[in-house]
Amino acid sequence: MPAKNTMPLSPYANETDKAFGPVLEKREQDWRNGSIVYQVIVDRFAPSSQLKEKQALYAPPKKIRNWDETPTAGSYLKDVDVWSHEIDFWGGDLQSLTNKLDYIKNLGVDVLYLNPIHLGYTNHKYDALDYLTVSPDYGRREDVKKLADDVHRLDMKLVLDGVFNHMGRNSAVFQKALANPKSPYRDWFHINDKYEHGYLGWADVANLPELNLENKAVCAHIYADRDSVTQGYLRDGIDGWRLDVAYDLGFVFLDNLTRTAHQCKPGSLIIGEIWNYPKEWFPSVDGVMNFTAREIILRTLQGDIPATQAGEMFKRMIDDAGIEPILKSWLLLDNHDTKRLTNTLPKKWQQRMAQVLQFTLPGSPNLYYGTELGMRGDDDPEQRAPMRWDLVTKENATLNWTRKLIRIRKQNRALRIGNFRLLTSKKLLAFERYTDRVGESIIVVANPSAENLSETIMLANSKITQRSNMFELLSKNDSGFDVRSALLKIRIPAHTTMLFKPDIKPQKAYTPYKRMQ
Repeated sequence: MPAKNTMPLSPYANETDKAFGPVLEKREQDWRNGSIVYQVIVDRFAPSSQLKEKQALYAPPKKIRNWDETPTAGSYLKDVDVWSHEIDFWGGDLQSLTNKLDYIKNLGVDVLYLNPIHLGYTNHKYDALDYLTVSPDYGRREDVKKLADDVHRLDMKLVLDGVFNHMGRNSAVFQKALANPKSPYRDWFHINDKYEHGYLGWADVANLPELNLENKAVCAHIYADRDSVTQGYLRDGIDGWRLDVAYDLGFVFLDNLTRTAHQCKPGSLIIGEIWNYPKEWFPSVDGVMNFTAREIILRTLQGDIPATQAGEMFKRMIDDAGIEPILKSWLLLDNHDTKRLTNTLPKKWQQRMAQVLQFTLPGSPNLYYGTELGMRGDDDPEQRAPMRWDLVTKENATLNWTRKLIRIRKQNRALRIGNFRLLTSKKLLAFERYTDRVGESIIVVANPSAENLSETIMLANSKITQRSNMFELLSKNDSGFDVRSALLKIRIPAHTTMLFKPDIKPQKAYTPYKRMQ
């Protein structure tokens, strides 16, 4: 995790510094703010050494694939009401994942997030059969506890995927509810002949019957009881939940679950998979998966949104939602439900600019396993291909670039917990991340256009001093960018992003920053 700020308050701190400093210190002490998140599908991340012993767990019509096989779309299997590619497996498990924790840690990750691990019929396990039981092809509850311990020893956190809007058609409770109108589980679901399948399914999918979240027994099972799903795994050692289709769960259910989780484990994290505008979802959740920010980034780099308009959109979103929940929100470029970044943005400059924005805008960068390697993947199921360990080499330019961005973020406090300030520009996306210390400010300037641009940008930071030098972090150019009366003139090539930082070190013996914090 990022080191806590231990710098004493400067005797030259102004009134703004004195008020802002404690806010930043509190942010920095909260692991949920600005962390780097790494997403893993356990079945697809690392080959298991126990595959022969587990063979019976993949009985037909399930299939075990070779690790170097790419998932392909299959046919619909009426007998089991799933697509054939939903029951293709690659055999990864919690033990094989544990064996790769050093790779994740050395990448610079703060939070490990796992797609569902509970008992499910399919490979994705969004069709829960029993929330309290870990899918045996992954391991047992004891393996989750051990994984949490191992993750914590590496100074990381562990977040699980909670699929609480629906269960799987083959779950015992649903089958009992379906078979017996007097079953105590009957009201756990929406069973009625008016629905296509005789019950309400999520997105009308037969395999995913929706839970009745207004039922107190359902709420007790999911979050309210001490031995509920939410609380039970938190007591096993996990640090939070990412909630699937959280917009379906609604504000009230989310608020109740989040409050309960915080009472069970203070400082735990609840992230909602919410594709909507994030403003009103707080404090029902601590953060969202920031698909709005993702969409702005992608459309800007695809030429659909002008750079300056993108800046206004980011500002409006952050102002509306508030910086605190946005810092906790996960900023993703791709995941298991989208094409991979390399397929969505095919040009190398687009990919790199997207990643720079992901690591410099407010939020918690959410890396999908293999994105750091440049893995390719089109629509479902191709984007869920097994991890390409053969691409983990010193020569992998995408991996080196991602590591560089992670290193820059780790070394710059403003990028992790700083405020956001939009900078006025004619054609560029320009913003500042800032703290209470002038030397920590980062100016981000992106030129997604096909032309080289020259602009003068006003730096609305009262501490950036006349004729002070700025150096550029991505190119390591430490000269040639000077500020005159708060104006910074830059020349920026097409398809380029630049990160500027004030040089507060003395030039020879003199520095204009000697009486500033």
